[in-house]
Amino acid sequence: MALGATIHTFTVQLADVDRGVYEDLALRVARHPSETEAFMMTRLLAYCLEYEEGIAFSEGISSTDEPAVLVRDLTGRLTVWIEVGAPDADRLHYASKLADRTVVYTHRDPAKVMAPWAGKRIHRADAITLHSFDPGFVEAAVAALDRRNSVTLSVTERELYLDINGTSLSSAVHDHRITQIG
Repeated sequence: MALGATIHTFTVQLADVDRGVYEDLALRVARHPSETEAFMMTRLLAYCLEYEEGIAFSEGISSTDEPAVLVRDLTGRLTVWIEVGAPDADRLHYASKLADRTVVYTHRDPAKVMAPWAGKRIHRADAITLHSFDPGFVEAAVAALDRRNSVTLSVTERELYLDINGTSLSSAVHDHRITQIG
């Protein structure tokens, strides 16, 4: 018998001063059995940091034709493709052709994530940004993770202040531009 997804609930108070976004969110996040908690936490952070009307989680790790998080306009057209983890160059190339904007959030070493992209053809590579966090930040957030979670997330001047279930953490949001080589 195949294992089912584990459902995590998040009550999030989001205050993104940089973008003027202030929302109270009630989120149910399904974690596929093959998905790490760090990947799921990064998905949650990406959702919050990119929050706008039309944002949604995709089918997750089992969906190969959609990103982890996406934004659609009122007509249903995909406007923002939000990858999590370490997507390959072909996936970024496809995403950048399909959506107006493509971004990547990773819990891994950004240099190691970008290394396989070097020399590969990626449509509008210079417009894609890879976002990462301070080393150990996502892992510390995962350590505070439970099935039901209370989260306060504040962003000011690209500094993230996260309180998850009473554990307070902070990290800069590091932006890495993809340079097209070759």
